[in-house]
Amino acid sequence: MARRRRLVVPGAEEGVSALKADVMRREGYAVDPLRPDDVKFEVAKEMGIPLHRGDNGKLTTEDAGHIGGRIGGSMVKEMIRLAQEKLARKP
Repeated sequence: MARRRRLVVPGAEEGVSALKADVMRREGYAVDPLRPDDVKFEVAKEMGIPLHRGDNGKLTTEDAGHIGGRIGGSMVKEMIRLAQEKLARKP
């Protein structure tokens, strides 16, 4: 059963997708700007984790966490960097 997380701010999906594409591109991954979520397949391949389109019922929670952590961790680091930069500019 697929679970789709929803963002708290309505309409923020586009911005989050753009952030993901930008961050992962800077991490050295080929990212299709129209499908930034597909970067997970490239990350999984690099990590040696068998992630495929469709059913991944045999994928362990640990492996899924490694993939998501690699992507999400990079995004969180970038959001923190942006927030610190913005705070430093405040008078």
